[in-house]
Amino acid sequence: MQVATGRVRPQRLFVASCVSLVATSVTFAVIGAIMLTLKREFTLSNLEIGWIGGAGLWGFAVSQLLFAPFCDTIGMRRLLRLAFLCHLAGAIILVFSGGFWPLFFGALTLALGNGLVEAACNPLVATLYPDNKTVKLNQFHMWFPGGIVIGSVLAYALDQIGLDAWQLKVCLIILPTLTYGWLIRRETFPSTEGVQAGVSMREMFRATLTTPLMLLMLFCMVITASTELGPNRWVPPVLEAGGIPGILVLAWINGIMAVLRYKASFAVKRFSPTGILLSSAVVSFFGLLWLSYAGTTLVAFTSATIFAVGICYFWPTMLGFVSERIPRSGALGLGLMGAVGMASVGLITTPWMGRIADELGHEQLPLAETTELLHDVEAVFPSPNETNDSDLAAASFAVEDIMARMSVDGALPELVTANALRAILNSGGPDDLVKRAGAILGPSENYGGRASFRYILPFTGALILIFGLLFVQDRRTGGYRATRIEEGV
Repeated sequence: MQVATGRVRPQRLFVASCVSLVATSVTFAVIGAIMLTLKREFTLSNLEIGWIGGAGLWGFAVSQLLFAPFCDTIGMRRLLRLAFLCHLAGAIILVFSGGFWPLFFGALTLALGNGLVEAACNPLVATLYPDNKTVKLNQFHMWFPGGIVIGSVLAYALDQIGLDAWQLKVCLIILPTLTYGWLIRRETFPSTEGVQAGVSMREMFRATLTTPLMLLMLFCMVITASTELGPNRWVPPVLEAGGIPGILVLAWINGIMAVLRYKASFAVKRFSPTGILLSSAVVSFFGLLWLSYAGTTLVAFTSATIFAVGICYFWPTMLGFVSERIPRSGALGLGLMGAVGMASVGLITTPWMGRIADELGHEQLPLAETTELLHDVEAVFPSPNETNDSDLAAASFAVEDIMARMSVDGALPELVTANALRAILNSGGPDDLVKRAGAILGPSENYGGRASFRYILPFTGALILIFGLLFVQDRRTGGYRATRIEEGV
């Protein structure tokens, strides 16, 4: 249990919680900003990049599952301190990474810190503001998109002034981490709402795992999280492959989300939480559909605006709904919601979208043009055994491998062809060959990535049906009503 040694200061704790969420969201923005660079520098496939991006999400779920059930006993202050250590360590691991596995483990360590922030701060905010949970959780969660805006704009600014090393972008994570570490160093934290109400661990598990409404919301959280975070994870590299400033589109999406979450009280008063969820599902469906066809900068920003309006209230309203309608689920319920959402995006949605992008993008590679380029590279580049330049050698080896495979059936081999083009881009070889490789690879990656967005839509459509039924049920029973913890589940 959290031991109180002084007066609890709700406003200062709320600010510290918001800054810790900024650190969480900056990691999301930074990893999104460097995905295309990492893919080309280390010759990684979309699937491998999907696993790195995904580790930044499902690692969140791991720490939620490990620590959220014990938030009442470990204490929220200790969880935030552990998050601070994970954020620092993860940034350091990433900066010194030299290949897939260090990148993967660095992203995973950062994600563990992100999950610890949510495991501690969601019940903290609910405890600090028991009569205004949905609004305050929305205002707290405005700093997730807010931090993405900060991280995205700073990453873009570094590119524009010539400081484009991806390691510098990773260092952006450290400043908010040090700030929230300083803010919580001497603060007194309250006990959780469940502890104050005398809810036992057994009751919390029973409310979380046996309540039908809770199980339904866990299922819906898989889809709401995938609709929001899956495409957002891929927006920068997919749009940048098509010559559109994807990192700025991501910043635009999250800027809109931050503003709307800050004004959540207006939406909550005018619409019930179930009404908000239903409207969000409808708007995000059409926004994502339009974004998947964005071939110009104007269309990208316009469709992204609709998409942002649709997804902005999903995450915090899902948490607020559970905290208000199933209050005895406590920190475990909130933690499990976050864990399920992030795990599904990290382990399933993000890599799955990467695999789809690989497959559909490969189909767009022009056979004659690509084959001609490979022949020219084979003629100009030294063989792997004749050069000490590792990048040139990697490109030469990749091209030799493809030519050997093509000699069998004449078809471009899937996956390795795109990897060979990435190796050529990173080789430092003749400019004309590098430009030709980019001109072939860019459109195919852009097409495959955008097309992968549409594979999310059937699931988002299912949300419209589920939230519609919940909304109608509330209307039939006299309107939405929060359940007080004394009333049980």
